[in-house]
Amino acid sequence: MDKFQQEIDERTNLTASNKFELLLFRLGPDPQGERSELFGINVFKIREIVPMPTVTKAAGTMSPMLGMVNLRGQIISVIDLPAVVGCVPKTGLNILLVTEYARSTQAFAVESVDEIVRLEWSQVLSAESKTGGNFVTSIARLDADKDTTRLAQVLDVEQILHEIMPSEREMKLETVSAAEALKPGCVAIAADDSKVARSLIEQGLHAMGIPFEMHMTGLSAWHKVQKLAQDAKREGKPISDKIAFVLSDLEMPEMDGFTLTRNIKADDFLKSIPVIIHSSLSGSANEDHVKNVGGDAYVAKFVAEELAATIRSVLHRSAA
Repeated sequence: MDKFQQEIDERTNLTASNKFELLLFRLGPDPQGERSELFGINVFKIREIVPMPTVTKAAGTMSPMLGMVNLRGQIISVIDLPAVVGCVPKTGLNILLVTEYARSTQAFAVESVDEIVRLEWSQVLSAESKTGGNFVTSIARLDADKDTTRLAQVLDVEQILHEIMPSEREMKLETVSAAEALKPGCVAIAADDSKVARSLIEQGLHAMGIPFEMHMTGLSAWHKVQKLAQDAKREGKPISDKIAFVLSDLEMPEMDGFTLTRNIKADDFLKSIPVIIHSSLSGSANEDHVKNVGGDAYVAKFVAEELAATIRSVLHRSAA
């Protein structure tokens, strides 16, 4: 137990240096029989890895839903991950990855698990500007040497769950405007690498009447914050005249939300900017670390009412 807790502490402390651990697994070759590619999921989202148990297929269950399993008294939905991304496992579905996303537990069936690798977020690039598919959020370069070709596709699990189980991921839009708490010309800076998360955030901010700029990576958001800071200094204005708040995911290519928050709070001119973390990485360890790096609030995905209430609270505190 002490060793297990030590491993958790070590992984949590990785966030202090813009690093994380990625679980690598394989789903089998594509239907044309090409080689089996590597895929990855952040270890923080893996609750456990178990040999494939007996799956109970409920009446009416259709692919890619396999059915349900009973793990120590908890009934968990099982998703055929190779079917989602268009792969055909040669040896079958042998491993179950039990994950926790946005306050829900689900399991993904995969062909095999390779290893856990420790990476810097700078080794992870957004897939949307590359050739990633609909369910690939980023591409991880597994070796520090930029000339090597070992890559892993990091799956956008939020997008997968949204499309497979949309009724469980719907956000009710907040209709109470928060625009009265903003200074004229002030915007929110939002950052999230997941397409479905960005869409839901955009809907919520539009409904609240809050002008915003959306970014796909923490590094892109940081560059925008720096640009607006330069504008404010040149005009002799406080940063609050330019940025109302920053709304950031934790897991993002190039720079994670922890580092983005730390950068903002370490700068005397920027530190007054409220930073709200909006993440599917729930848990007290992450919430505590958000506080340690200076984050002003933490909201687990995807509950629109809680996010809207947090934004209003942060804006009112900032105005006061």
